[in-house]
Amino acid sequence: MIDISQFRIAPGTRVDLSRHEPNSRKGFEGGKKDGKKALPGLTKTIAGLQRRLWAESEQSLLVVLQAMDTGGKDGTIRHVFRGVNPQGVDVHGFGVPTEEELAHDYLWRVHQHTPADGRIAIFNRSHYEDVLVVRVKELVPKEVWSRRYEHIRAFEEMLSHEGTTIVKVFLNISKDEQKERFEARLGEPDKNWKFRKGDLEDRALWDAYRAAYEDAITKTSTDHAPWYVVPADRKWYRNLAVSSILIETLERMNPQFPDPEQDLTDVVIR
Repeated sequence: MIDISQFRIAPGTRVDLSRHEPNSRKGFEGGKKDGKKALPGLTKTIAGLQRRLWAESEQSLLVVLQAMDTGGKDGTIRHVFRGVNPQGVDVHGFGVPTEEELAHDYLWRVHQHTPADGRIAIFNRSHYEDVLVVRVKELVPKEVWSRRYEHIRAFEEMLSHEGTTIVKVFLNISKDEQKERFEARLGEPDKNWKFRKGDLEDRALWDAYRAAYEDAITKTSTDHAPWYVVPADRKWYRNLAVSSILIETLERMNPQFPDPEQDLTDVVIR
């Protein structure tokens, strides 16, 4: 386990991502080999806690993953949630809105995928795209996207009041690391499909995206829906950090196996 307090953004904190080291491995004494050895124990703990959450079926967990391109959202989901019961976990990706989604308010497509009691929902991108992409690419006027921070805070507060615990993670990679990951996608045939020329257009907007993330995290990290800025240049450390966040969160939720509906001491199966 890694001390997750170093990643958590306290409400009211002005976020400056230049002060968050993407290559950090603070709180873990070992290196990559040790980190990979430690991960299975953490994923086993997550799986056990998730089984209790599923059985109890009285509360839920929403995990929001955001990152710059190549930040590792898919890899985080693949490694951290290995071993969980797929019946109780849902993964949702949010790309370019469909015509039907655009015909509704911007939170409509997100709300219908929030987790039911007993479940974990993982958002690979999320409602935050509506204060990130739309801002950077000027898809809506500033007067529109700037008021969405308040909407989002209220939306997340409502989910919290209704029994959903929310964890939001920004996977913080460096521009140099992004370059290496793009080059890997170009150089490896089984990764070519992940690369699109539009990725380079977004990369050219790196500073604008970072500024948008800083504002979004600053304005929406709350006690009931905190943001965590996780160093993501080292994939193995990223996985340990996110696992630690989930374990501490689930342990705080403290789900319990329910008692049997009736006394089973005299049951005999023939």
